[in-house]
Amino acid sequence: MALETLPLVEQPGQAVADFFGTSFPLMLRYSQMLIEQGQLRGLLGPRELPRLWSRHLLNCGAAEKFLPIGKNATVADVGSGAGLPGIVLAIMRPDLQFYLIEPLGRRAEWLEEVKEELDLQNVEVLRSRSQDLPADQQFSAVTSRAVANLNKLVRISGKLVAPGGIMLAIKGERAPEELANAREALVQAKLEAAHIEQVSSLMDDSVTRIIMATKRA
Repeated sequence: MALETLPLVEQPGQAVADFFGTSFPLMLRYSQMLIEQGQLRGLLGPRELPRLWSRHLLNCGAAEKFLPIGKNATVADVGSGAGLPGIVLAIMRPDLQFYLIEPLGRRAEWLEEVKEELDLQNVEVLRSRSQDLPADQQFSAVTSRAVANLNKLVRISGKLVAPGGIMLAIKGERAPEELANAREALVQAKLEAAHIEQVSSLMDDSVTRIIMATKRA
């Protein structure tokens, strides 16, 4: 995409740089890749790019503090698409091993390109649907964003959460309604203590809502 045709994107201030800390330089490089190729490759709509930081990168980064701690911890990102939140969280947490699950070939190819460009040694791209992965393949945490309503999400990916592990689903304003409608599916998937965490944005008055649940040990 020619420089003169690139969309105008909000600029992250010092508060955003401080939030991402040592991962900020890599986050800038990732944001540039999205700006240059996101719309062309059908990863983000033209209305989304101007709000890339507030609506997407910070929205995804809000889930980082809820990820597990431990050198053997693994994270599966279901329906990674453009890498939101999988790539964002992998940049922020180089101590964790991330598996980006994406069934569409062109999106899986994009994720491989991002992995190589940013030299993300802690990322593996799995071209698959989550429900098609081996039954014994489980992870310390399973993340998702804009994949499906919670009821369906739990049914197709709840099995990926290891006993004692957590599910983190980044949701919008309908999070309370989705949680209420998914109670039965959560019970069947042995996901307990389901609740909503809210994280305020650093750039506007928006709030990130994350539905969290723990797999029965």
